Amino acid sequence: MASATLKKNYRCSQSLQQFYSGGPFVVSSDGSFIACACGESIKIVDSSNASTKFTIEAESGTITALALSPNDKLLFSAGHSRQIKVWDLDTFKCLRSWKGHDGPVMGMACHGSGGLLATSGADRKVLVWDVDGGFCTHYFKGHKGVVTSIMFHPDVNKSLLFSGSDDTAVRVWDLLAKKCVAVLEKHFSAVSSMAVSEDGWTLLSAGRDKVVNLWDLHDYRCKSTIPTYEVLEAVCIVYSGSQFASSLGAFLQQSGKKKSRSTGIYFITAGERGIVRIWTSEGAVCLYEQKSSDVTVSSAEDEDSTRGFTSAVMLPLDQGLLCVTADQQFLFYSPAEYLEEKWSLKLTKRLVGFNDEIVDMKFLDEEEQYLAVATNLEQVRVYDLSSMSCSYVLAGHTDTILCLDTSMSSNGRRLILTGSKDNSVRLWESQRRCCIGLGIGHMGAVGAVAFSKKCRDFFVSGSSDRTIKVWNFDGLSDDIEEPISLKAKAVVAAHDKDINSLAVAPNDSLVCSGSQDRTACVWRLPELVLVVKFTGHKRGIWCVEFSPVDQCVITASGDKTVKIWAIADGSCLKTFEGHTSSVLRASFLTRGTQFVSCGADGLVKLWTIKTNECIATYDQHEDKVWALAVGKKTEMLATGGSDAVINLWHDSTAAEKEEAFRKEEEGVLRGQELENALLDAEYTKAIQIALELRRPRKLFELFSELCRKGEAGDHIDKALHALGKEEFLLLFEYIREWNTKPKLCHVAQSVLFRAFNILPPTEIIEIKGISELLEGLIPYSQRHFSRIDRLIRSTFLLDYTLLRMSVIEPATQDDLKTKSLLHSEKNMEDAPLTDNAEEDQKQVSEEQKPKASGKKRKSHKSGDHSRSHKKVKDSSTHANTAAVPLQA
Repeated sequence: MASATLKKNYRCSQSLQQFYSGGPFVVSSDGSFIACACGESIKIVDSSNASTKFTIEAESGTITALALSPNDKLLFSAGHSRQIKVWDLDTFKCLRSWKGHDGPVMGMACHGSGGLLATSGADRKVLVWDVDGGFCTHYFKGHKGVVTSIMFHPDVNKSLLFSGSDDTAVRVWDLLAKKCVAVLEKHFSAVSSMAVSEDGWTLLSAGRDKVVNLWDLHDYRCKSTIPTYEVLEAVCIVYSGSQFASSLGAFLQQSGKKKSRSTGIYFITAGERGIVRIWTSEGAVCLYEQKSSDVTVSSAEDEDSTRGFTSAVMLPLDQGLLCVTADQQFLFYSPAEYLEEKWSLKLTKRLVGFNDEIVDMKFLDEEEQYLAVATNLEQVRVYDLSSMSCSYVLAGHTDTILCLDTSMSSNGRRLILTGSKDNSVRLWESQRRCCIGLGIGHMGAVGAVAFSKKCRDFFVSGSSDRTIKVWNFDGLSDDIEEPISLKAKAVVAAHDKDINSLAVAPNDSLVCSGSQDRTACVWRLPELVLVVKFTGHKRGIWCVEFSPVDQCVITASGDKTVKIWAIADGSCLKTFEGHTSSVLRASFLTRGTQFVSCGADGLVKLWTIKTNECIATYDQHEDKVWALAVGKKTEMLATGGSDAVINLWHDSTAAEKEEAFRKEEEGVLRGQELENALLDAEYTKAIQIALELRRPRKLFELFSELCRKGEAGDHIDKALHALGKEEFLLLFEYIREWNTKPKLCHVAQSVLFRAFNILPPTEIIEIKGISELLEGLIPYSQRHFSRIDRLIRSTFLLDYTLLRMSVIEPATQDDLKTKSLLHSEKNMEDAPLTDNAEEDQKQVSEEQKPKASGKKRKSHKSGDHSRSHKKVKDSSTHANTAAVPLQA
């Protein structure tokens, strides 16, 4: 057997996070995304796979109201701070904000034209705002309670605004007359939802008094009242031509319930019972009612608490119905294919907005398509990883599920095993989504379960009653409708404290248990005879697992370590330290040569056993990582924890190796292009390639060679003209480094001079991060300038000294004039210094006159010698004049 390739790195490919905490939400006009309130932030969620596109930190307290403009360009939000904000969904920036209500904004709606925004609040006011200007155009008062719902008439030509309140009344406001034109009082409880019929002349209002009222908008009278016997939270119109209407109409005609074409209004209601019902206004008949609720009803003690649906909307572009549950789930419905006398709704997708704490999870099959997740609930949620949606829910336990395991039975059925705080274990069949076995017998919460690995006809369970039980399920039939009672064929009092983890050996001969009493024990199956006991951990053991290839066991403990033990003698073979808190899970990888661990510090670590080395650490969780699942086929990882986040990890070793090889190959080709450009004297191209390849040494050699040739100007200018802002930033980084070294600063200053000539200061400042680089360039440039200035001044003293020593030949009159001009330009900036120099020059000239005349009297040579002496006198005068600034 070929040796397995060690894994070097994992990459987080998908993540399922909390995106909805209850409250307002709004669906885009094409149904592609949903803007959800998540605490004090707004999540823009892709409706296809529940991925968070963007998070908007509203900074206005808990979000209480949301609305979208008709073109999906603007998002309106309001929170407990009463601040109304307008967000641009292209840049996700706040365009404007204002305050207008004296209490929290409870409802919000945007006009069909996109120019007006209506808000209703706890201060009993209804206000209409100009979207572009942010000023109030309408101020309506009249409600006697909190205004919870508000909507414009869907026909933009009708200037009507409807508002529903806790005072049981619906008020109709005329935007042109700026007054209330009708008060619709027929409800006996708060109005929760409103809708307008397709023809625009009937208003439907649903309330918590369990009725739907239909109002004629011609004369504002109540046409009919339909009792629903359910506290309603939403009412939706079924538009003609939609899939709902066409399929329902076809079914009604086929079944004979619809004798002739009527003018009745189809509408949908949803409420506390968690079922969808379809009604017709003609005769107030319920055409369809779901037989069972898809809402996962909690079995908590407070059964009177509000459950079921909290809202429902018809999705645009005929995409079906969206219902939102009280436990933050989004349920997508569409009509199922009806057969003869049967018509029903099909649940097409379930997006879970909040998972609570992830306790345990396992992959359901070898294809790693489904993931079974246990949270702080009484149900198991099975996720489809392709869409990150919850495919189905397994409900049956009466208390929180603490652990689960999955297996494929001998006859090909996918099985799920769960242990709960209700002291029972349940066996589920995935295909039929039902419970097929129930094991009762533990006296405490079941905290660990494990399937057999080879025979797949039994499982073991461990409990807080400190016992281990072996259960047999080989007699299960395929056609059972009720779960059968499972019997334990062996039991043992295994530990002194709670049992946290169980693992069955690959050959089904042994089972290992890890306990809070800081020990792990190996038992022989099926009699549960003690084989060996591992002692050495200083805290409780959270996880145990058998190696797939060796006679050893890995344990993860609360003492921040992971240990590997020999089954033969119970000795500790290796200890791995690196976690900063309790290690909660550990699992073997790569045929037992590596393992992955996760802990209460939120870290996931990849280890190589042979070298005792942690080769990778991942920090993608913000809290304890309780759950770890490893796929059998690709060894994909899934992690989940207290932060309610599920992360999926794929092995990226091969991909990164291929990418590194590709980059290296590309670097070699580009390097050859660079050498060819140098040979062809194409300096502009060579400079661009050197910058692209991040080769500062080669770049410096190019610039220094150009400076030596005296051709720096044109070539450097051409190269710099072709650079972008990011490349300029990189060049400035290199110049900053060169500028710190005296040997390299001359080239750096030359390139810097060219760059400042090409780029105006306004564009330089716009380069992101340039300010820090300029701050690093300034002090060294000042130091170089001061050094050169001192050097130039020193050369004047050297000239004077050499002339006085008659070492060098005196200068001619033309040279003196040139030098005089240069020195005068040098000292033009210092006027007082120049004045002193002129006075000193006169004084020195007067002192030297006697000496010069003395020399003339001693000389008896020709006129040529006199002219040479005259040159010496003038040059001496000039030398003394130049020496004055040095003294100053």
